[in-house]
Amino acid sequence: MRKFSMFLAFCGIASVVAGPAYGQGAPRQQKAVPAPRPAAQAEATVPAAAAATDEKSAKAIDGFRSSKFGMNEADVRAAITKDFGVKPDAIKSQDNPAELTRSVLLAVPDLLPSGGTAEVSYVFGYKSKTLIQVGTVWSKGTDPAMTPEKLFSNANILRAHFLGEGFKPDTIAVNTPVAGGVLMFRGSDAKDRSVILLLQGTFETKENNQRVLTPTGLLLFYVADTKSPDVFKLPPGQF
Repeated sequence: MRKFSMFLAFCGIASVVAGPAYGQGAPRQQKAVPAPRPAAQAEATVPAAAAATDEKSAKAIDGFRSSKFGMNEADVRAAITKDFGVKPDAIKSQDNPAELTRSVLLAVPDLLPSGGTAEVSYVFGYKSKTLIQVGTVWSKGTDPAMTPEKLFSNANILRAHFLGEGFKPDTIAVNTPVAGGVLMFRGSDAKDRSVILLLQGTFETKENNQRVLTPTGLLLFYVADTKSPDVFKLPPGQF
């Protein structure tokens, strides 16, 4: 099973996904980049209403489906069985020795219609022992039949969905090149809970110095707190 880092450091995008909290300034709406398309070099498109937000219909990020931030592990396990109709023994557990968090994970076929099998991870905080993050990954590791084209299709479907969800305009970033891939979408709600969508892969330079990404994985995160995540940190002054 894949480990999901609270800090997303393995993606090399901590400062990007955190936005203003990390001193990066308000993220700008990025121009579409051709890199995400695996089989062609046409530009990825972004809906024109990407930053149009009606505060009354603004998206609230409170977890994933029936699993809500703040739930304990027993309640999340019950929510998972309700959401996906799985038996309890289909839900695995995993500890993160660096962050001292705990996760429960399961494989979900066609979490997106015809999108292939994904692995969903529910992370419980170091101190609170309650749900602080939900992560999903699509890759050949979760589905041997996964292709770059399907990963790119899944990424486009999710990005278009999130762009219509009414996140705070000054938190929205799309199609942002980062180490190891492209940040397809990031947005936060009024309580600074965030959605992060990252298309990972390898870049090649094609004709006219155009960089093209061949996707190897798609990561989706729902994060309760990107500023002060509930993970273990050494107290100041000890080392």
